[in-house]
Order: sequence, then C-alpha cells, then structure tokens
Amino acid sequence: MNDKYERQMKKGVLDMLVLRLLKSEPKYGYQIIQEMKEKSEETFLLKDGTLYPVLYRLEDDKLVVSRWSEAEGKQVPRKYYEITRAGQKTLDEIEAVWKRISDGISKIMED
Repeated sequence: MNDKYERQMKKGVLDMLVLRLLKSEPKYGYQIIQEMKEKSEETFLLKDGTLYPVLYRLEDDKLVVSRWSEAEGKQVPRKYYEITRAGQKTLDEIEAVWKRISDGISKIMED
C-alpha cells in the first residue's frame, strides 16, 4: 500500500498529540519523540525534522512556551516545552472536533 495516505492522516493529528503529551508536564523534544513512540506502540515514529516545526508553530501560536534548563553536572541544557492556558483551551477544542470526526468516520466505516 502507498503510505501517502498514512502520512497525510498522521500529519493532521500531530498538533493535537503534541499538546496532549505536554498536558501533564513540560517535556523536551527527544522526550516527546520517545513518549509518542511508546504510547502509540510505534505508530508515530517522529524525527526531529518533523517534531520541531510542529513545536515552533505551536509556540508561534502561543499554545506552548519554551525555556532552557540549567546544565547540571554532565547533563547539557535542554529546551523544555510547556502547554499554555490558550494551548489547553485549544487542545480541548481540537479533542472535541477529533471525537466528532472519528465518530463520523466510524459510522461510515461500519457498512
């Protein structure tokens, strides 16, 4: 099967998934990539080149904010991303839209 369709479907939900992962606590990029991989059972295997444009767009839209951590010992500074109140509100709205769309898709696919 041509994976074009799978890529298109995944691309459409990345903002929602990233915001959802940031809902519990601030995370840095690699942490988001790993958590998305694990929680999706490897359905979402993101590369830096896919994740960071999403994070930058969310930051431009004021849905997330970023801050650098302090270097401790041998640990390098990391850029952490945190969901904002506007991001949480947007996530709630996106989740409602997602539920409506997925319910509609399920009804069509039942035939």
